[in-house]
Amino acid sequence: MGSSGSTLSPPSQPGSPLQVCLNNVFASSPGNVSYPQDILYETLDVKPYNTNIPVTPAAVTRPGTAEDVAQIVQCAVASAVKVQARSGGHSYGNYGIGGEDGAVVVDMVNFQQFTMDNTTWQATIGSGTLLADVTSRLHDAGGRAIAHGTCPQVGIGGHATIGGLGPISRQWGTALDHVLEVEVVLANGTIARANATQNPDILWVVKGAAASFGIVTEFVFLTRPEPSSAVIYSYKFEFGDFAGLAPTFAAWQDIVADPNLDRKLASEVIIYELGMIISGTYFGTQDEYDALNFTGRLVGTNATASVSVLDDWLGIVGNWAETEALQIVGGVSGPFYSKSLTFKATTLIPANGIQDLFNYFDSADKGTLIWFAIFDVEGGAVNDVAQNATAYAHRDAQFYMQTYAVGVGALSNTTTAFVEGMSSAIMDSMPGVQFGAYAGYVDPKLADGPQEYWGTNLPRLESIKATIDPGDVFHNPQSVSPVAGVDANSSSTTAAPSSSQTPSTGGAERIGVAWRHWPISLWLIGLVVICTNAFMF
Repeated sequence: MGSSGSTLSPPSQPGSPLQVCLNNVFASSPGNVSYPQDILYETLDVKPYNTNIPVTPAAVTRPGTAEDVAQIVQCAVASAVKVQARSGGHSYGNYGIGGEDGAVVVDMVNFQQFTMDNTTWQATIGSGTLLADVTSRLHDAGGRAIAHGTCPQVGIGGHATIGGLGPISRQWGTALDHVLEVEVVLANGTIARANATQNPDILWVVKGAAASFGIVTEFVFLTRPEPSSAVIYSYKFEFGDFAGLAPTFAAWQDIVADPNLDRKLASEVIIYELGMIISGTYFGTQDEYDALNFTGRLVGTNATASVSVLDDWLGIVGNWAETEALQIVGGVSGPFYSKSLTFKATTLIPANGIQDLFNYFDSADKGTLIWFAIFDVEGGAVNDVAQNATAYAHRDAQFYMQTYAVGVGALSNTTTAFVEGMSSAIMDSMPGVQFGAYAGYVDPKLADGPQEYWGTNLPRLESIKATIDPGDVFHNPQSVSPVAGVDANSSSTTAAPSSSQTPSTGGAERIGVAWRHWPISLWLIGLVVICTNAFMF
């Protein structure tokens, strides 16, 4: 991890070859490159999302064209400096600013291009576009949509290159499953197009692990007609102790583990200081939702219930995001820690593991009031895609668990231990299970992050990395290594730039509608940092 008070490394010093090179790139727009010596550099330019992980980049750049990006990469390579892109900037490990000191940050904020082909209904979208703008621009261009998460400040550049899970994913798949083509800048300073027939290996790595391989400047997306209506439901349990809620959670797990579960149903459980909320969206009619008997199948359903029907797509998406509140505080940084676990149909939580987890909620010293355990159902169309069809590997996930806690002023050891204990309460009841973790909920403390994130796809990723980025130019603490079995932190070499070299084809979600139930003080603080499934590494 970096330290914002550390002595500047040579590339970060005024007048260094790196700064001279970058100044030449931005000669006509000097305000689009910033350095550690600049006033308010951390506040205005670095903008770390997780303030518990201090990072000082060598430079923050804001290019306007793919050619600018290519020149920035060449400058970094010439000075043996690592590179990472930032889209929305919501990395839990601050990987969008390098994750450790000394990287060149390529902020994609100026990549806002958008066009719609009204014949194919394919949309070209710049990688700096936020999800709120993706939604509105697709709507305005013919009532179109793609699958994506619920936080409006998330950038599409990271979202669609890590996974991009959201409420409609059970019907449509992930955001990256909608990617047909990309324009990407590679480690040798070239600009490539990648699709199913041109540079297919590059497209494959971009769809799940782009931060280790290049910088996407634009996407071509398959789009779909907007859903016309949906049922929004929420059941709030705020009474008694947590241990008494374990049977209700077990009933929810039974429902979402059903292989015949209606794909129109999206559901999540949020457990927090005041109790538990089961909420989600049903993309159908009220009668169809009622026929599922969702309420009747839950145990102890003496909950506060809210069920409503919305009849327009923008209203549905706005309801997910609670847009107005998120615009006020959703992009504010803070100190936090998060972990995730992946559960399959064959690795559901046993009854004793569920009870142990809920007992732990009652007994553990949390060190904060702002904590969550969030379970999101997946499956459906996401799992229709073969495990090796994209770099995103969790095609057998039934649901994810994300545990999360925010420090007040600072993150204490007590709170960190509490987050780790939530995972341990389940893992201890399931010895020998290999869970895996979602790269959108990055956990810098994982001992083997790449294996947890990419699983059986990691060897192919390492092979392609060795071909197109052998010097590990695109690097963060848990990125793919060009050498199998080598931790990303141990790599220090860089690739030589070659403007004439052709790219090789060889071998960057989501809290639901529950916020409205919180007391206003807890609600606003929680929104400060939770925009899941978000970032470009």
